[in-house]
Amino acid sequence: MADIDIKEFYIRKVGTLGKISIWLVDGTKIRTFNNEFTNFGHHYTFSFIPEYEFWVEKESKYDERNFFIDHMLAEWQGCRKGLTFDQALEVANKKEKAERLKAGDLSKVMDKEGHPEIQNVYVKQLGKTADDIFVWVVKGRLVRSVFYMDYVQGGHDYVYKFVPHNEVWLDDDLLPEEWPYVLTHELHERKLMKEKSWAYNKAHASASQLEWRLRNGPKRLKSVLKKLGCTDSELLTNLGLK
Repeated sequence: MADIDIKEFYIRKVGTLGKISIWLVDGTKIRTFNNEFTNFGHHYTFSFIPEYEFWVEKESKYDERNFFIDHMLAEWQGCRKGLTFDQALEVANKKEKAERLKAGDLSKVMDKEGHPEIQNVYVKQLGKTADDIFVWVVKGRLVRSVFYMDYVQGGHDYVYKFVPHNEVWLDDDLLPEEWPYVLTHELHERKLMKEKSWAYNKAHASASQLEWRLRNGPKRLKSVLKKLGCTDSELLTNLGLK
């Protein structure tokens, strides 16, 4: 990242917290260089972010920005006070979880007995792969509030127990132009975990490398997805690849 001019990542300044500037940034561009950047970040999560800046990803929705900013503030302050990152993360997670609970997100998914109704997180089905893996766009905010707060971008049944068998989920906070890259990541990762019994960390690392290469060389994207079983015309059309 030393040779990268981070000015190209900025979209606009959206607020301040004392000395801290809060910036809306273009995550699509950032992920060309570091595809581990997801919804938000600060200096203690990504060293290329200036010390007194909070970055929030441009999203298709903007209904979680306050959650993300408050999380970053708690985490950033904890790190500056000498907490380990894991300790600061624990504090930030508790704060974010309390805010999500206060916002009433659980009631949008749970039934009267307090059981999650999975159909309440679905947005739309994009199609299915040749081996009958169904690809869904889901309400990322509700997934984070109810099931797993660190869910970002995508996921599948071999990583998350709450994802039904033979399903891959894409976060509705993603812009549609990023769906193919994230789907490639998830299908590749899932294939390695299923067929080669790779541990998640190893499969994730391989999928991240593949995703990064495709973001920097998108001409191969469609052919790689087809090798991963994305041959259905409906799915390819919905991914913008037909």
